[in-house]
Amino acid sequence: ASPATASATTDVSMAKIALVGLAAGFLSGLFGVGGGILIVPALVIILAMGQRLAHGTSLAAIVPIALAGVVGYALEGEIDWAASLFLIIGSAGLGDRIGTHLLHVLPQRALALVFALVLLATAARMVFDDSDAAGHVDLTVGSGLALVLVGVVAGTAAGLLGVGGGIIMIPAMVVFVGVPAAMAKGSSLAVIIPTALVGTQRNLKKGNADLRIALVVGLSGVVSSFVASQISVGLDEQLSNRLFAGLLTFVALKMLWDNRRPETHRP
Repeated sequence: ASPATASATTDVSMAKIALVGLAAGFLSGLFGVGGGILIVPALVIILAMGQRLAHGTSLAAIVPIALAGVVGYALEGEIDWAASLFLIIGSAGLGDRIGTHLLHVLPQRALALVFALVLLATAARMVFDDSDAAGHVDLTVGSGLALVLVGVVAGTAAGLLGVGGGIIMIPAMVVFVGVPAAMAKGSSLAVIIPTALVGTQRNLKKGNADLRIALVVGLSGVVSSFVASQISVGLDEQLSNRLFAGLLTFVALKMLWDNRRPETHRP
């Protein structure tokens, strides 16, 4: 762990870090995202962790959380494994390489602003998108290429923003490819696992992930992710999307507020 991370963890108890994982796991299982949309700002705001290190640590913590959610959705038959494979090809094969490269090139303040904008865009999608998709993907050359492209974009977001890419994959699968919402969530989590593993491997080579913190956060979210995935299948989608959109908006605005001045004001 870096000195900054070690200093932060002496001031904040492991219990609080575990609560972040518990909440992130619940959001992950409920909405089919990795949980980084909560983990990254929590690590930055609560632990005063640097933006770049927070992204790498979040991606590592996502692995066990996403795995638990996949088990929950798979038990309900809500994963399109064929579509997931095409998404993985684009996400873990190419997109994640692009994202992790950009992570080590772009300024930390720029990363925070990009992340906040992604959260706001996702919140808008959850509020205004009322698509009604049904059925598995009818795989053709066109739909296969579309899924690979979606995977590339999602993988880039995973490596760059420290998220699993679900915030991009889910709306793309529902709106553009025709996957039902619950199945899109389960398939998204299936893609997130290898994507997060590849990104974490690259971040570790650059010393850009705190595995101790990632382990605490990730394992804390395992049970809540599984439970939430079971709830998600029968949850009123409009209500859950709007509630989650409110959370995303709050976190995004908080990050924009914290980054309105140059980075020098941070510890």
